[in-house]
Amino acid sequence: MKAIPYGRQNITKEDIEAVIAVLKSDYLTQGPKIAEFEQAFANYIGSRYAVAVSNGTAALHLCTLALGVKPGQKVITTPITFAATANCVRYCEGEVVFAILTLKHTC
Repeated sequence: MKAIPYGRQNITKEDIEAVIAVLKSDYLTQGPKIAEFEQAFANYIGSRYAVAVSNGTAALHLCTLALGVKPGQKVITTPITFAATANCVRYCEGEVVFAILTLKHTC
């Protein structure tokens, strides 16, 4: 049986050198590279702004805040996902509704 990879990385020599340069700098978790990345990303997607966050959960939380999810508001998501997809709605006190596809079979 051939395994299906969960994810594949494409890390270049330049990527490794960039990480080493940051590790040797005065800034590890903040600094000029963050602003540089945010600006490059914003330019790439054609946005005026971009904000770097620490992980996908934080990104989803910001998305729910940006969408204005209010307490008790229902938000539909898939049940086949990471917990963060539902948790970000709960952080805003929204109500998570899992979408379920029902197939009707008639003969």
